[in-house]
Amino acid sequence: MNDKPLCLYMTMCEMFSDHLGATGAYPEKFVLSTLLHRQYLRDWALMRQMVTTRIDPTNHMGVPIEISDITPSIMVASNGAEVALP
Repeated sequence: MNDKPLCLYMTMCEMFSDHLGATGAYPEKFVLSTLLHRQYLRDWALMRQMVTTRIDPTNHMGVPIEISDITPSIMVASNGAEVALP
């Protein structure tokens, strides 16, 4: 995953939007490694500075975030399919 600020956050936003547009449903969850979750929290802190609405670091756009170092970083689609984070 690219370490540029907001890259992970924006990638997850795009994956969420693509999934919602294609299926009309929210993904089940995002699964991030500990390293990617740290990047996500960094990105989240940057977003908090730019966005006035409340953001919750434990979920992304209403989708729960799970942390696992044994599962590759993925988005679990509403049908259970696993989509790798690029």
